[in-house]
Amino acid sequence: MFLPLPTPAEMSAWDMETIHGLGIPGMTLMETASREATSVLMEQFEETYGPIAGTEACLFAGPGNNGGDAFAMARHLAEQDVDVTVFHTRPKNRYRGEARSNMLLCKKLGIPLRHADSLFSGPLPQPDIIVDGLLGTGFSGTLREAMLRLIRTINAMGKRAFVLSVDIPSGLNGTTGAAQPDAVRADATATFEAAKIGLMMPKAEEFTGDVFVCPIGIPRQIRDRLAPKRWLMSDSLLRATPRPSPSMHKGSAGHMLVIGGSKGLTGAAHLAALGALRGGAGLVSVACPSGLEESVRCGCPEIMTIPVGKNAQWSTDAASAITDQLYRFDAVVVGPGLGRSGKTVDFLRKIVASCPLPTVLDADALYCLAQDPGLTESLAATTVLTPHPGEMATLTGLTSAAIQDDRLAAAEGFAARCKAVLVLKGAGTIVANSEKTCISPIASPALAVAGSGDILAGLTGALLAQGHAPLQAACLGVYRHAVAGLMLEEKFPFRGNIARDIAAMLPHAIKE
Repeated sequence: MFLPLPTPAEMSAWDMETIHGLGIPGMTLMETASREATSVLMEQFEETYGPIAGTEACLFAGPGNNGGDAFAMARHLAEQDVDVTVFHTRPKNRYRGEARSNMLLCKKLGIPLRHADSLFSGPLPQPDIIVDGLLGTGFSGTLREAMLRLIRTINAMGKRAFVLSVDIPSGLNGTTGAAQPDAVRADATATFEAAKIGLMMPKAEEFTGDVFVCPIGIPRQIRDRLAPKRWLMSDSLLRATPRPSPSMHKGSAGHMLVIGGSKGLTGAAHLAALGALRGGAGLVSVACPSGLEESVRCGCPEIMTIPVGKNAQWSTDAASAITDQLYRFDAVVVGPGLGRSGKTVDFLRKIVASCPLPTVLDADALYCLAQDPGLTESLAATTVLTPHPGEMATLTGLTSAAIQDDRLAAAEGFAARCKAVLVLKGAGTIVANSEKTCISPIASPALAVAGSGDILAGLTGALLAQGHAPLQAACLGVYRHAVAGLMLEEKFPFRGNIARDIAAMLPHAIKE
């Protein structure tokens, strides 16, 4: 259901254990990597431009193993009748290890080798293909001026060429996916054994092009023993969902409670309930302030209501009325349309202290949670928080811009401080607890509409009510919600869908 997303350091540990612990030569891994990357290049180039034979390719070899991959690829491309030239960034006598071995093989085969500085002493070549093997995933910090100039030169040449980056576009940080401050803009990236975490960050997409994961022979035993903390959600999440039993009845499909709604904000509670129903819950009830029941139901007879309190407001008395009935339910969603009055904070404090059920805290519940930081530490491991970046900023005291600048650090830093599961919504939604981080590979503009988060909260609550563990329910909810967004793009290619359309697509998303 999940694919590994190692950091550069974790990937290096896989390499070192394979080479020095197991004894598979580094030259063997590099030869495999270069052949796999060449296959990706040929397939992608020929799909768009036709046969690769007779084309001209410039390969850029940096000082490390990525440079070695570029030297090795030059040999394989030459075998395909490609006119290749390798531009190296350091003097030939200063290459070491497998990179040196592959450089010497190119030299023996008569493949042209030129220092990259020669590009700046005359007119730029205009190849059909560019291979970027300058810097690998180990790069961090800020690009030096000479390398930045070379990368920008490659980008200028790349406007009229097919560009393949080896392992990662040079200039990208392999952990955050940020350009430092610029990076090669590739049409495709051939990365090895597993996608590095930085490649899956939303900010990396404009540089990576399509990402292809190429196996190079790291044994599964090593990958399992040195398993990373971060993982990528995959389609198998949906395929692993069990089919409903023919003998199922509404009681066995889960009864979910939504606690929400306030004057002027009843639509959020309605949408959360709708998300739960479309997510497969057998029964859904909404606890709301007295007098708002019909507004919450909004013409949907499938939604049951539990009126509590007086004067259309939340209070600790309303909390007591709800907790007395929790035995009837399998999971709870708190927050959609809840409101932000001082009494609401007191109400949430009592609900959190008294609720024994798996719980989703969303929207206004997150605002109330932020007013009492100590409450966060008391959350049970069966709690799922679903903030968007603005709500995450309120929870952490950071700005939305800071959250977006390093979403991974923000999510994992928060998850490390409490037992709950965190869902940081947005492009590349992150689901994290203190032990594991999972990232959605799907971003859909169809989901960027009012009420979309309410649908996700209800869907996640329905999955909890059906017995899924909190982390799994959060991941499955995020992925199914995202697939629904992709499917809506076919019907609404320029957006215009509403939140109810997302809910209506949820049953089809799991089939798709």
